[in-house]
Amino acid sequence: MRTYQQKTAETRHDWYVVDAAGQRLGTLAVRIAKALSGKHKPTWTPHIDDGDHVVVLNAAKIELGGNKWTEKVYHRHSGFPGGLRTETAEQVLQKYPERLIERAVRGMLPTNRMRDVQLRRLKVYVSAEHPHEAQQPKELI
Repeated sequence: MRTYQQKTAETRHDWYVVDAAGQRLGTLAVRIAKALSGKHKPTWTPHIDDGDHVVVLNAAKIELGGNKWTEKVYHRHSGFPGGLRTETAEQVLQKYPERLIERAVRGMLPTNRMRDVQLRRLKVYVSAEHPHEAQQPKELI
């Protein structure tokens, strides 16, 4: 008996859609990261990019637990002296609601060469409308 090793030519990238309205950020990000990396498939192989495309709708209606809207702080630095900028989750939601989901999913993917490739397959939209109807996305379970 031999162990099955998937080849790059055998990969197939499906399309999934998920509605973020009323869902917790962390729980949703785990499901999305698993679909992007392909770990939900029985043919998953660590060194082959077998993940799927994920379309996230209603990013502005995501939920956080407890006091995280005011206590969760996001940092970014411009690289110049004094260039540290901090924003709370509530401020990020008001300006760029899709960044909350993108950043949470990015943190749950492995830090390797495939992460940026997998993140390109993540499409996040603020409203319930998206331009990917032609791909016939299925509901992400």
